[in-house]
Amino acid sequence: MRHSKWLLLTLCIGLAVLTSGCAKLQSRDQMNQGVQAYRNNHYVDAVKHFKEAVRLDPTNQNAQLYLATSYMIQWVPGAESPDNKKNYDMAQQEFQKVLSKDPTNSLALASMASMAYNSATGGTPEQKKAALEEARKWNQRRIEVDPKDAEAYYYLGVIDYAEALGPISTARVDEKLRPDNPGPLPDQKVRQDLNDKFAKLIDSGIENLKKCLAIDKENEDAMSYINLLLREKAALETSPDEAKADSAQADQWMNKSLDMKRIKASRPQKTTEAS
Repeated sequence: MRHSKWLLLTLCIGLAVLTSGCAKLQSRDQMNQGVQAYRNNHYVDAVKHFKEAVRLDPTNQNAQLYLATSYMIQWVPGAESPDNKKNYDMAQQEFQKVLSKDPTNSLALASMASMAYNSATGGTPEQKKAALEEARKWNQRRIEVDPKDAEAYYYLGVIDYAEALGPISTARVDEKLRPDNPGPLPDQKVRQDLNDKFAKLIDSGIENLKKCLAIDKENEDAMSYINLLLREKAALETSPDEAKADSAQADQWMNKSLDMKRIKASRPQKTTEAS
């Protein structure tokens, strides 16, 4: 009787292992079908396959990431339709599931940062500001995970620029400051108020972009944004000479950006052999 019990237990364990193995194989099959659909831009079908892959094998992190990305790629920033909001919410939900198991997953962190940043293209000024702040937090988290993440530093600089751009541009128009005049803003009170709010932000943006360039020396976009931040800084200076100095530095960074674009364009295109 005792032997029969052990035999039954052994059979049950064996069946459980076999069932688990079959589920993992089925999950891989669903994953492969999902990848094929994804590559063919059939994202709705891809979602179905990746959901099934995750159901069959909850440990299949690649399927979970593909599922989240399939939702994200269907999301259109700024569009207000219910289906679009659903794609946004589901993408966030699935990336959060990845991060709950793997808090340092670089793809999930970068995707959350990207979605937050792109959310700032629409909505009220308050909603845009909140989206930029969320994007800032996600990029800071990326740097905590990987201090050499050049892209995260780049986006921190871009976010700093975006937050300061609107108020300073509005002030330039209101103060009738011509585009070819670097500054400073004529109204001392307006200038001081903007300086108190954005001077540190502008300096932070320049610093973050230089950190990006210390890692990715050929990032011409980072060079271009340093140029833009220096032009914002010029408007807040206290004297025309300081503004002109900022403008001159901005010109240098713009020229560096243009030179790097030319260098990259002159390089031979990489070719891949047909398989």
